[in-house]
Amino acid sequence: MSTPVDDPLSRERSHLSASRSALRAMREDVEALDITDVTANWVNAEVLARQIEERIKALADLSDTPLFFGRLDYLHAPGAAEAEGAEGERFYIGRRHVHDADGDPMVIDWRAPVSQPFYRASKKDPMDIALRRRFGYTGGDLTAYEDEHLSDPAEAARTSKLLQQEIERPRVGPMRDIVATIQPEQDEIVRSGLSGTVCVQGGPGTGKTAVGLHRVAYLLYAHRERLARTGTLVIGPNRSFLQYIEQVLPALGELAVQQATVEDLVAHVEIKGTDDATAAVVKGDARMARVLRRALYSHVTMPTEPVVVVRGSRRWRVAAYELEEIVRELLDRDIRYGAAREALPQRIAHAVLVQMERSGEAPDDRVQDAVARNSAVRAAVKAVWPAVDPAKLVLRLLSDADFLAEHAAGILDEQEQKAVLWVKPARSVKSARWSAADAVLIDEATDLIQRTHSLGHVVLDEAQDLSPMQYRAVGRRCTTGSATVLGDLAQGTTPWATRGWEEALTHLGKQDAVIEELTAGFRVPTDVITYASRLLPHIAPGLTPVVSIRENPGHFELRAVAGTTDVVDACRASLRHEGSTGLIAADARVPELAAALTEAGIPYVGPGEETTQETRLTLVPASLAKGLEYDYVVLDEPRAVVDGEPDERTGLRRLYVALTRAVSGLTVTHAASLPPQLIAQPR
Repeated sequence: MSTPVDDPLSRERSHLSASRSALRAMREDVEALDITDVTANWVNAEVLARQIEERIKALADLSDTPLFFGRLDYLHAPGAAEAEGAEGERFYIGRRHVHDADGDPMVIDWRAPVSQPFYRASKKDPMDIALRRRFGYTGGDLTAYEDEHLSDPAEAARTSKLLQQEIERPRVGPMRDIVATIQPEQDEIVRSGLSGTVCVQGGPGTGKTAVGLHRVAYLLYAHRERLARTGTLVIGPNRSFLQYIEQVLPALGELAVQQATVEDLVAHVEIKGTDDATAAVVKGDARMARVLRRALYSHVTMPTEPVVVVRGSRRWRVAAYELEEIVRELLDRDIRYGAAREALPQRIAHAVLVQMERSGEAPDDRVQDAVARNSAVRAAVKAVWPAVDPAKLVLRLLSDADFLAEHAAGILDEQEQKAVLWVKPARSVKSARWSAADAVLIDEATDLIQRTHSLGHVVLDEAQDLSPMQYRAVGRRCTTGSATVLGDLAQGTTPWATRGWEEALTHLGKQDAVIEELTAGFRVPTDVITYASRLLPHIAPGLTPVVSIRENPGHFELRAVAGTTDVVDACRASLRHEGSTGLIAADARVPELAAALTEAGIPYVGPGEETTQETRLTLVPASLAKGLEYDYVVLDEPRAVVDGEPDERTGLRRLYVALTRAVSGLTVTHAASLPPQLIAQPR
């Protein structure tokens, strides 16, 4: 039996097919461009060719990703500012703009102003929308639709079934975009302006990472030219996390966003060593910036001898007191050490030119430059304001107790100085066993000497784990730009974890940032987040617990086991469900569990490696679980997760992270007793 031509689903499928054809034509038009004779030189040709290549990639049609996911039917024309349609026009909302051969839009980019009501409109405020239609897909095929008549007072407000299904849909592979499910409070953050910094406190499953990535995509849409010049950067906690999120922006057509860890940003030296917790906390303290500044500027010494410049038969003398005035003036200006050092020979040369002019000569800029390069001037600059290598400066601070004591006096006490000093001083920068915290110190010293390049926008995820010095390292990458800071204070698992966002933002240099809190949980089921929230009073008193808005409470089970065989059985049971499974365990237990999985013939991958339909299990050390999600999680031995950390609070926070990685179901297996904080308190 044939489908009636007026069947709504059939019409929508036809529009999808036509839109895909239009997108294909847009891509073919770009591929057919001939730039042979349109550029002045080969450099311009290379740049244009690269831009065309990126445009072709951005126009890719991902077969398993819906081209549009919604439709808006307006009651009236959107207005003169958005004159894309007339009264009663409908707009299909999708991941990118698609137009037909005449230039008329077939799909509107979700970031366009006319698309905003798809996320914000409600029965209370319909925003001139008569109908909002959501589409359901199986793979890339449009299989269902659901309508909301927002302007019809007779129709009661109801929860969208398709929206719930999309939120709860099992996933195998990396993180996907949430563009079809963005909620009003998330959309408000996503569309916030480029000039302001936003800090998002969000518990597990609130979508803070996705919100941050979608904000980047929105900003690139709204301020493309500016950000193309200044650049954007996403900073994640580790390489596994970056691999997990790396497909979100390309799925939205954005290919120009760089990704890095803090360690990547400060990679001035090779990391060969580690610090104990005490040393790491002191090295990460913002006071170290003052110590470094003192140590650096201690190299500047006041001149005691004049500078005599010989030019032809004339000798020009700049007295020591004049040189001192120049040096003090540069110090008072508080400019970078390197910039001041570069200015010093010009200032000395200017003093010589003043004498020349007084004697009746008429020197020009070429003469001043020649005097600045004079050997006597260069020798004076070297003696007064010597060049300093930032790594050598930090090396001396960490190796020389007297040098450290001199410049840390009144800033670090004796115990703190002792904590950061190397037991065995290194002979050179190359042979030193630098730690991650040392690299941040070198980055600070580098910035004191020469200004760090600033980007237009930086996204900092899992920010709660950064030290004050790491915040400073990130902050100097966006001194002239803005930032999106994402994190959860309850998930801070480093000894130097952030105590409060106001303090963190001060170290970042963004004291005026707006702090937003997401408390509605879209990804973690009710039963799972309720159980994990038992830890909140012990790890983050006063923090608002996440409330799941999922209709499905999810699967939750506590299972006492006798050994690893039972843990493997729990994994096997989870794999019977559709979607991905993560086996999370204390780092020390991972080798034993890996051997058990191999013996049982269950294939698995490590965090950051992409799962497939054949290999849907990921074995995750608890230390790498942060930011990751799995449809089903088997959590092995909560007590071991807690005991694997240097202190109980950090261990409980690590456990909280591990407990909240499940999207559909959580099985907690334990042979040892559970931590008492997880045992329900009598009412």
